[in-house]
Amino acid sequence: MPIVIALGTGIGDEFDITKLRYNKIVIMADADVDGAHIRTLLLTFFFRYMRPLIEQGHVYLAQPPLFKVSKGKKIRYAFSDEERDQFMAEFGGSGSCDIQRYKGLGEMNAHQLWDTTMNPDTRILRQVNIENAAEADRIFSMLMGDVVEPRRDFIETNALFAGNIDA
Repeated sequence: MPIVIALGTGIGDEFDITKLRYNKIVIMADADVDGAHIRTLLLTFFFRYMRPLIEQGHVYLAQPPLFKVSKGKKIRYAFSDEERDQFMAEFGGSGSCDIQRYKGLGEMNAHQLWDTTMNPDTRILRQVNIENAAEADRIFSMLMGDVVEPRRDFIETNALFAGNIDA
């Protein structure tokens, strides 16, 4: 698996943290439902097969913006609907500014991606802890497992929070 080779640590019983090639492993995925799915899969993989990476603080989640709010030469990047609304108010309301909704990292040009998500001076990284990874593993196991009832309960409970996933 390319990720195991890139990290240099091996996997499972062969795992050796002393061979880790990087101090920070940053998971960078879209800021939408699909990106959350990718993050859950990767966190589950690290939790199950390379747990010391998480236990020793090497795994991080990059936080890309959801919106670009601009008026003239003023540009702000919003990471939530609330922050978007705040910037719109600062710029004089929705009619006086442009709003771009990012559906994925590929919608940003290289400069925007660098400024918002990759530049060590301006990016937002959240360090993954063992509780985050354990929760991701629990959800993954429940959603992908053979028992239907917990999956149905989870979907029914959380469906309203998904919003417009096709937007």
